[in-house]
Amino acid sequence: MTFFSQEEEVKKTSNKGKMFFYWGWNRANYSNSDIHFTGDNYDFTLRDVTAKDRITPFNFYDYFNPGRITIPQTNVRVGYFLSDNYTISIGVDHMKYVMNAHQTVKIDGQINAGTPFDGVYANDDYRLTQDFLEFEHTDGLNYVNVEFKRFDEIGHLVGMSNKNFQLNVTEGIGVGVLYPRTNAKLFDQERWDEFHVSGWGVSAGVGLNLTFFKHFFIQSDLKVGYINLSDIRTTANLADRASQSFTFFERTIVVGAKFNILKSKK
Repeated sequence: MTFFSQEEEVKKTSNKGKMFFYWGWNRANYSNSDIHFTGDNYDFTLRDVTAKDRITPFNFYDYFNPGRITIPQTNVRVGYFLSDNYTISIGVDHMKYVMNAHQTVKIDGQINAGTPFDGVYANDDYRLTQDFLEFEHTDGLNYVNVEFKRFDEIGHLVGMSNKNFQLNVTEGIGVGVLYPRTNAKLFDQERWDEFHVSGWGVSAGVGLNLTFFKHFFIQSDLKVGYINLSDIRTTANLADRASQSFTFFERTIVVGAKFNILKSKK
């Protein structure tokens, strides 16, 4: 039997009842966002703030050392095939969000905290400096979500008919909570760097999956989503909070395996 054959029909491998697991990495882009800061002596909004992800240069120590698995931007997921074509899964998209330094934004509101930044602002231009604000979700912007996806074999459409190599397309939706570890330093206060459930998100994605020898696969996904962080901690003072919302565009590459947990007749 040839590797690519359109003439010989190959019996499809059943997925129903199988578990799957994958691990991989991502890159992400974020839309501009308004960030609202509130505290005992301030209430102001920074408008159209730009941000980027933080990619870790590829090296074996950071990407494959179990003790440093959260250093890169990573994805982990475990799921179950409800049928041959539908899956449900839970996972974490460990993205990183870094506010661009030294950008000029619009500011509205008032600050009366005994700092050099005190004043009343009305849509004024303001250049962000490190002594005014450092703001990151870098360990990380953790989107903990449940996904429901469809899974279809498409190899036969391109002449790939081999029981050991299957090309599939996936598409689906997700919903979850955001559990970031926000790294923030506001004014002259001590840096805050703790995990906190800060909001929610929704997403939709599509991807290609190459399964080989029935149990192993490589998959690449494109995902778009919306994140609403309504309760961000910024300092050790419980009164100090921030909120923001933005969209994201994520690209992933993962490797994984699937295996039977139910007895199969195929």
